[in-house]
Amino acid sequence: MPLLPAPPTDRDGVVAYVAEHLSHLTCDEPAAYGTSSTRGGQAAADAALAALDLTGYARRRSVVAPESGRGATRLSPYIRHGLLPLPEVWDAAADAPAKDRQRFRDELQWQEYSRHLYARVGRELREPLRAGSPVPAPGAPPADAGLQRDPWPERMACMAATTGELHEQGWLVNQTRMWMASQWAVRAGADWRDGRDEMYRHLLDGSPFANGLGWQWTAGTATGKVYGFSRWQVEKRAPQLCRSCALRDACPVQDWPEAQSGARLEGPPGLSGGPTDAGPRRPEVTGEPEAVWLTAESLGDADPALAAHPDLPAVFVLDEPLLARLRLSGKRLVFLVETLAELGAQVHLGDPVEELAGRPLATTWTFAPGWKRRSARLDVVALHPWPWLRRPGSRSLRSFSAWVRSAPGRG
Repeated sequence: MPLLPAPPTDRDGVVAYVAEHLSHLTCDEPAAYGTSSTRGGQAAADAALAALDLTGYARRRSVVAPESGRGATRLSPYIRHGLLPLPEVWDAAADAPAKDRQRFRDELQWQEYSRHLYARVGRELREPLRAGSPVPAPGAPPADAGLQRDPWPERMACMAATTGELHEQGWLVNQTRMWMASQWAVRAGADWRDGRDEMYRHLLDGSPFANGLGWQWTAGTATGKVYGFSRWQVEKRAPQLCRSCALRDACPVQDWPEAQSGARLEGPPGLSGGPTDAGPRRPEVTGEPEAVWLTAESLGDADPALAAHPDLPAVFVLDEPLLARLRLSGKRLVFLVETLAELGAQVHLGDPVEELAGRPLATTWTFAPGWKRRSARLDVVALHPWPWLRRPGSRSLRSFSAWVRSAPGRG
């Protein structure tokens, strides 16, 4: 398909642009495209980081309601798309109180760990890593028929509130992500992969690595132990939801769920150790590029290829075959287009290999297997290193906690 028109820079214009050019690829209607209060682009990312205040983060990061009491930073959409590289965010936390700094940096390390894992095992991260899907405990009562029909039932105030925020804002605090994942996979017994994909469609920070691994952790497929969701968590983190719920006197999640993880699995090759493709340590230049190829993992001003070639046009390809399969929310595409508009990037719609064929390219190496497949078929003449928080090695990736202990701090 020909190059798309240059996207506008205002929110209303971007919403109209996505509706005109991309609505055939979304899971929702154009009326829902502009509902998120999170703006795309480097200016919004920089403003969010400049406003970062981690005081009380350790105590308040899991608060769900009231919203004014939340301690979550909402930096994740910018981190996911490389507008805020992990080393920059790590350094921004340096002056925070020690307990809050450590808790926040633990979250950054989870992001890094998931990227190491994705770089090591690739698409096998989409399947169970260490245990099978959750199964009911012996003698457990059958699941509520209504929950089986709808893993996120609207009659539960906690599910109505969280799914509403997911669909309107495209963002959730980590606590409610775990509630929803556990309700779907552990309580209702629905396939965790379907729930992961449904959440991915809407989250502005949706990724096959950090969010995909989060679903595996909750369902127990990454650890061998399920995360149990019950009324206790809601009353602790958002008590007003229980008070307002029509089922407050007949709560279907009153008690701890009677479920456990499935049988232990060996996991994909390399999970216990082995080489990780981490990309080049320094730029590899074999010719003169004509354009900088940007990817969804690295859309910020600090993208190494963009920074090294500031006078070249930046090019981004909206992967039409992939988007047709994923059916993302229009909110996610609005966030991307706002970011691309601010960069002044050329925006194409089609197959990336076909759209970029014959152009000598500069690009930044990424850990995504799709990028590796496509870059091998393109004329990449300037390959720039990925800005790791810690450069991957050969250590075991079976456990996040063990990975953190084996290499503490930034490296």
